[in-house]
Amino acid sequence: MAIFNARITVLDYETTGSVRGFPTEPWQIGIVTLDGGKVDPDTMYESLLRVEANRPFNPHAPGRHALLRDEIAVAPTPQELWLQVRSRLTEFPLCAHNVGTEKKFIRLMAPMHQFGIWIDTLRIARKVWPGCASYALDDLIVMLDLKPEIDALCDGKEAHDALYDAVASAKLLEHLLAQPGWGEVAVDQLAGM
Repeated sequence: MAIFNARITVLDYETTGSVRGFPTEPWQIGIVTLDGGKVDPDTMYESLLRVEANRPFNPHAPGRHALLRDEIAVAPTPQELWLQVRSRLTEFPLCAHNVGTEKKFIRLMAPMHQFGIWIDTLRIARKVWPGCASYALDDLIVMLDLKPEIDALCDGKEAHDALYDAVASAKLLEHLLAQPGWGEVAVDQLAGM
């Protein structure tokens, strides 16, 4: 299926970071849909995810978790949130920047479910824009002058907020698909990059 005929769920998790003696846990999820090759602002979704109040976070983990610890301690668990996000995560191809984290936490959220095709904007960026000094999402969106659009869509948010990063990944993919010759690329071709 050509990418312009597809709906793609773009997501991002923010995590506790690595702390000795504790598994890494997600504390925030952000989701947006790329529909017909364009970001659909009406589909933007975010939620905090419960992490017990006494569980330490890596002090170097990015994001606003230190300011949100009280809300994070009473947020829904990933399993409680599953019913709200299930159709978006199981019915459409999935996309993230460096998909490893997102794959891991989706499997933990719903271990008995099958997930479809994954598109990795990090892998695609490395192939399409070789020789970049950095392939970090925040650096790519600045390099491609996408930051003003993302800031406007995510007013009051910044990099390492799950919704901001999901929108940034989606805008990165949208920008790529607007380049000459990319309009008819199939979803599985992107997933195979």
